[in-house]
Order: sequence, then structure tokens, then C-alpha cells
Amino acid sequence: MIRTSDLIDALVADARPVRRLAPPLARAAAWLLVAALVFALLALGHGVRADLGARLVEPSFALGLAAALATGILAATAAFMLNLPDRSRGWLLLPLPTLALWIAGIGQACLTNWVAIGPAGMQLGETARCFSTLLLTSLPLSIALFAMLRRGSVLRARALALMASIAVAAMTATAMSLFHRLDASALVLIWNLGVAGVIVALGSWLGPRAARAA
Repeated sequence: MIRTSDLIDALVADARPVRRLAPPLARAAAWLLVAALVFALLALGHGVRADLGARLVEPSFALGLAAALATGILAATAAFMLNLPDRSRGWLLLPLPTLALWIAGIGQACLTNWVAIGPAGMQLGETARCFSTLLLTSLPLSIALFAMLRRGSVLRARALALMASIAVAAMTATAMSLFHRLDASALVLIWNLGVAGVIVALGSWLGPRAARAA
């Protein structure tokens, strides 16, 4: 039977140095820089919507855009905080106020514009461009965020996946508001809430499996 001291020596001999994670706020800032780069590339490729200046002076549009952006920032911050095992699960509550405000604003704009425009909704060409923006925004941000979260704690994989998915969904919605006139159609609710729901569901399902495979 191996002695305790020998077992400790064997474990220490095979141990590898662990690189310390950067502070959560620094990691969140790094991911937000990636998001800013994606937005800049989209602006160069698509150009911002022509009526953006006029829409920004509308309180409802500006509030919804700010709520989506704030939700992305706060959810990313919460994800990196939860990535450390010594941080409270209370960080899950951080993005909830702005998330509720963002969702409420989307619903109101959707119902108002549906009545004003009618059931024809968005044309196919704009729908296709919208879908491309969704993919070009959500895919790189999802890959970057989940890659950055893999080196932390795996004890809260589902919570991490949820926060990361909300962050990506909110940033994607922000991009859609900046580059497409989606608020003129009832499809704004389908695109933003539908895609966010799919991202959250997939993230919650795949998160623990990705963490176990890391």
C-alpha cells in the first residue's frame, strides 16, 4: 500500500503549472473589444441604416438600443464572474433589469409597427440581409466567448452558457438595430427573441458537454 507522502510526491511530480486567469472585468473588456471589431466590420461591409440619426432621437428606439447593449455588457460581465468558483451565483441577476427593459421595448415596437404597416411585413431581401447579419454577429462572438470561458470553473457550466448566450443575443440585437430597419416589422420580435431563445437553449444544452470535453 502506497504511503500518503509517496502519493503526494507522485502527484506533485506530474503537476503542471497553471496559468492564472486574468481578472473577470479585464476578460469581459477583451470580449467587448471583439464585439466592437465585429460591429466595425459590419459597418464597413453593410453600412449603418440610413435613418439611424433620426431614430436615435426617438426615446423608445434609443432606450431599446441602450438596453440591448447594456444587457450584452452586463451578461458578459456576469459570465466571467461566474467563471470563477469563488464568486456568488448572485451575478446571474446582474443583467436581468436591462434584459427585461430590452424585451419590453422590443414587444412594444413590434406591436406598434405591426398595426401601422400591416401584415405584409418585411420583404424577402431585407430578411435575407438580416439573417446574414445575425450569423456574422452571433457566430464569432459565440466562438470567442465560449473559448474564453473554457479555462475557468466547470461547476456552473449551465449558468455560464446561459449568461454567455444572453450576451451574444443582446449584442446581435444591437447590431440588427444599427444596421437594419427591423423595427418596422413584426418580425423584430421573431428575430430578436426567437434567435435569442434558440441561442440560450443551445448554449444551455451544449455548455455542460463542451465544458466536460475541455
